[in-house]
Amino acid sequence: MSTLITNIAELTTNVPSGDDPTGVLRDAAVLIDGERIAWVGAATDAPIADEVVDADARAVIPGFVDSHSHLVFAGDRAAEFEARMAGQRYAAGGIRSTVAATRAASDDELRSRLRRFLAEMRAQGTTTVEIKSGYGLSVADEERLVRLAAEVTPEVTFLGAHVVPAEYADRPDAYVDLVVGLMLDACAPHSRWIDVFCETGAFTVEQSRRVLEAGIARGLAPRVHASQLGPGEGVRLAVELGAASVDHGTYLTDDDVQALAASDTVLTLLPGVEFSTRQPYPDARRLIDAGVTVALACDTNPGSSFTSSMPFCIAVAVRDMGMTPAEAVWAATAGGAAALRREDIGRVAPGARADLVLLDAPTRVHLAYRPGVPLVGAVWKDGVRAA
Repeated sequence: MSTLITNIAELTTNVPSGDDPTGVLRDAAVLIDGERIAWVGAATDAPIADEVVDADARAVIPGFVDSHSHLVFAGDRAAEFEARMAGQRYAAGGIRSTVAATRAASDDELRSRLRRFLAEMRAQGTTTVEIKSGYGLSVADEERLVRLAAEVTPEVTFLGAHVVPAEYADRPDAYVDLVVGLMLDACAPHSRWIDVFCETGAFTVEQSRRVLEAGIARGLAPRVHASQLGPGEGVRLAVELGAASVDHGTYLTDDDVQALAASDTVLTLLPGVEFSTRQPYPDARRLIDAGVTVALACDTNPGSSFTSSMPFCIAVAVRDMGMTPAEAVWAATAGGAAALRREDIGRVAPGARADLVLLDAPTRVHLAYRPGVPLVGAVWKDGVRAA
């Protein structure tokens, strides 16, 4: 069945037009045929369809592409958040408390929570999500986390190298041996990506290289957590190995920025983390002006960013990171698609997947202009109206 969405006041296509990389069309329409977009253009030129949806002079954008999340976990770390708000510094070690809770949970418990988080994201306009493991840190538990994630998304990342678990605290290199050996063997069949937390308190650059190169040898594409807690070598390692993205980038040197600008590696910024940890916000203006490709993602996790709201992240990026509303929406859609090396999502064009969001607003600017207000009026995923 075909569906025509018409009377769109502002359509963000992310198909560059002239000097506008976001390709905005006014008084537009979109034709959906099955799972794909069949036609885009002026409402006055719209073809006939089986069903017509009147956008009532509201805005339509591509579905959000959240390219960094940790959705398969158990437990709660509200007390840790409360302590940070009272002045305690964020450190990577808190991950171990979530590992203990996750190991103790059943598959059904984890699956139920995962699906609730996905429904929460969908209601806020996210139509594609990447999901990492990293809260199991044993062969059996990491395997079940990527297996559960693969039930709901093709964008699954094996993050066995999240932190060193307590039982290997005095033997970090032995844990890396496990990650690149039996754990990778168990997780690779369910995963598309390999990731590592290259950071003080997690994994050194040498250990990170071992993990990434082992994953690449097994056919997994690399991603990297880096420069969240301080400057380091993770960004340049990511660029050297051709990682699709390097995520966080809270503390970047000029050399890091130059390396990213000269590469195909996307820098994924995670505003919810800085909001929740009271770290300084990255300067997105510096990055964009230097030519770095920037994505926005939620980093939904129980420790450092327990939000699933891309509109919230857009508002923070505009208010505190120097992005324009247009840049922030692009980063949350086309930027996320670039971070996943996908060309079929994050844009509204014939042949792309019919993942669309109808806003209860006349323009995308309202996502930042009206922070905290639920502005998602309807969502289409693969051509099916989901909300």
